[in-house]
Amino acid sequence: MKKIVIAGGTGFIGEYFKRKFIELGYEVKIISRQPLYVSWDDKSGIIEALEGAELLVNLAGKSVNCRYNEKNKNEIMHSRTETTSILGESILACKNPPNVWMNSSTATIYRHAEDRPMTEADGEIGTGFSVDVAKNWEDSFFGFSLPNTRQIALRIAIVLGKEGGVMTPYKNLVRLGLGGKQGTGKQKFSWIHIEDLFQIVQFLKERNDLSGVFNCSAPYPVDNAELMKLLRAKLKVPVGLPSPKWMLELGAIFIKTETELVLKSRWVVPERLIHEGYNFSFETLHEALEDIL
Repeated sequence: MKKIVIAGGTGFIGEYFKRKFIELGYEVKIISRQPLYVSWDDKSGIIEALEGAELLVNLAGKSVNCRYNEKNKNEIMHSRTETTSILGESILACKNPPNVWMNSSTATIYRHAEDRPMTEADGEIGTGFSVDVAKNWEDSFFGFSLPNTRQIALRIAIVLGKEGGVMTPYKNLVRLGLGGKQGTGKQKFSWIHIEDLFQIVQFLKERNDLSGVFNCSAPYPVDNAELMKLLRAKLKVPVGLPSPKWMLELGAIFIKTETELVLKSRWVVPERLIHEGYNFSFETLHEALEDIL
């Protein structure tokens, strides 16, 4: 049976990928800290799972939806770099290593951008903790030289889907009447439908000529004000109170998160995917929300 390995495969994206690959007839191996799966502490088990796999997708990493205190910052960083190092070392120990290793990265690696879109070729890398995490994550990944395994870093935008992710808190805000613009409302919201993310992985798996960095985002990002307007329309909530920056900062303390998650302008476009001929199922946010909501 054809085999796929998903590291960190018990979250929102991993569960979706697992279900879709099983539907396509693959055996799916999961590496996770949760029981019943291959453990990160089981080096021989990881090597055995990777032997002869068509694809390894690494989604492992502590959620960034938390306060950035020192403890959480260390866990966010190490949960990404250490798991990536474990996988790289395990691939080197394989007799029949995976054909392709796709490692998560993040569209947050680019700077706050309200002036122009960021592409793989001319996007400017930003500064700050989240950017440092992304850079170290990619450095850990591309630090491995693997002659028989293609390496692709997926700079993933905010993933939208029915089963979880950011849609739940956004829907709750709108239904509570707080679905107005957040901050200035001018910050860009780069996003991708979870089905397109899955199809991109499939597309890149089949393209033996492609490697390196790919922006995984829909081709038409919107600003925050447009995002909230579309959500209100889909949920049939006519009015939404705006949330100024000070209110968001106060609220973030209470719900133990960071305002960067909504205030940073992520203007990211998938230039390489478009150039290579990938066709998006959900190009516009209107189409994506029609499907999800």
